[in-house]
Amino acid sequence: METKTASTRIEGLLTLFDMQTTFFERAIDGIPEKDMHNRLNTKANHMAWLTGSLVQQRYWMTTETHPGLTQTGEEFFKDYKGIEDGATYPTNAEYIKDWNRFTPIARETLVNISDAKLDSELDMGGMKMSYYEMISFTIYREASIIGQLALWRRLLGYPALKYD
Repeated sequence: METKTASTRIEGLLTLFDMQTTFFERAIDGIPEKDMHNRLNTKANHMAWLTGSLVQQRYWMTTETHPGLTQTGEEFFKDYKGIEDGATYPTNAEYIKDWNRFTPIARETLVNISDAKLDSELDMGGMKMSYYEMISFTIYREASIIGQLALWRRLLGYPALKYD
């Protein structure tokens, strides 16, 4: 999908964004809820937390243009909250619904963001970076989480993630 962006710096990131959009549902496809919470007797983040954290990344890109939107699992992920032992996270269907709600808004934001906005500073309380740096990190982190979900699929005995 070719799209003209307001800033040429976003073009490559938008390509990754679009690819990751399609990989998301495939990464959790066919995984029952019990296995979404399976940590294989480790302290690793399980698939339910990883999936919610991924949805939270996508949600972050909507916050300026659509304040007030939240994901179903907001309480589990706001303020960069880590995994909670014993918690029951939202279902795959809830995560997919939120992902599909946030994605067009986030994509529109990326297409229309100006160089001036990309260069502006984002203060995250103790850490400052430009919007461009934060968007780059967000899209990088989405790819990282999708890779972790792909690994969990194999560790739990499910077919590999299909990238086609």
